[in-house]
Amino acid sequence: MAALDRVKVLVLGDSGVGKSSLVHLLCHNQVLGNPSWTVGCSVDVRIHDYKEGTPEEKTYYIELWDVGGSVGSATSVKSTRAVFYNLLNGIILVHDLTNKKSSQNLYRWSLEALNRDVAPTGVLVTNGDYDREQFADNQIPLLVIGTKLDQIPETKRNEVLTRTAFLAEDFNAEEINLDCTNPRYLAAGSSNAVKLSRFFDKVIEKRYFLRDGNQVCHFS
Repeated sequence: MAALDRVKVLVLGDSGVGKSSLVHLLCHNQVLGNPSWTVGCSVDVRIHDYKEGTPEEKTYYIELWDVGGSVGSATSVKSTRAVFYNLLNGIILVHDLTNKKSSQNLYRWSLEALNRDVAPTGVLVTNGDYDREQFADNQIPLLVIGTKLDQIPETKRNEVLTRTAFLAEDFNAEEINLDCTNPRYLAAGSSNAVKLSRFFDKVIEKRYFLRDGNQVCHFS
């Protein structure tokens, strides 16, 4: 059997937001029983059928790189993680819906991975608002995933989800909100599963195909 082509997707976000649980769910369709802190980076693989059900269907490996979430702006902290950011094809930004700070920090994570935050002391916030123009010309597909949906009280859910919808809009990305301890949130045919498949298709297209559908040269 020929080796499958693959793409590299970073999974970024603060410590404790549930990145490892999410990756395990995405790759194994199972709940991670005893998640631990990720030191450095761990990599897992998901098999994805590009354009499933069409004549163009093809199977790819999706490498999910779960990067340790220690927040810091020091150059030493960033340079330690920089090795994981090489040749990335897509980014999943993960935040905890019960922790507003983890949502705000997604801007820093994305800028760091995209090599846009070249100055650790650079101003990313003006009067409490982030500058959307910083992401206007980004060509890397992004997906925003909010975890711990089950921990949001029903009376607060609309307020929280309205706020996170603006977050996804800033990144020009679709969003998925879920509970990583319940696989039904990613059940086949669900809106979340469709969004996830669409994101992976987009990552593959950016990696392997030109805009007119012609295949481009692969790098090893």
